[in-house]
Amino acid sequence: QVQVEESGGGSVQAGESLRLSCSTTSSVFDCRRRMSWYREVPGKEREFVAEITKDNSTNYADSEKGRFTISQDIAKNTFYLQMNSLKPEDTAMYYCKFGLSVLQNCPGGHYWGQGTQVTVSS
Repeated sequence: QVQVEESGGGSVQAGESLRLSCSTTSSVFDCRRRMSWYREVPGKEREFVAEITKDNSTNYADSEKGRFTISQDIAKNTFYLQMNSLKPEDTAMYYCKFGLSVLQNCPGGHYWGQGTQVTVSS
């Protein structure tokens, strides 16, 4: 079972910043992996926010380009989402996800964090 733990959500004012964290075990971080952030609001589908690969290739949803930055710290088995200039429309439950290779004895599959709430007030 792949353990994934999120942290870092909270309530902020518009224009402020938050950093979300998503951690797992070192054995998972040794795998070829794609690490992603998604967000979900009630009544809407979960939407893609950003992703980063093991070799630091990144991709962002158009609405977050320039405000959000995804990164990873291999030594800490953790990846992050730095969110700046937050807007009320960024309010959502944020979920991280690991997509793992089956190579090198890795388990394959997709593994989600438990979610962390971000609330931005105007």
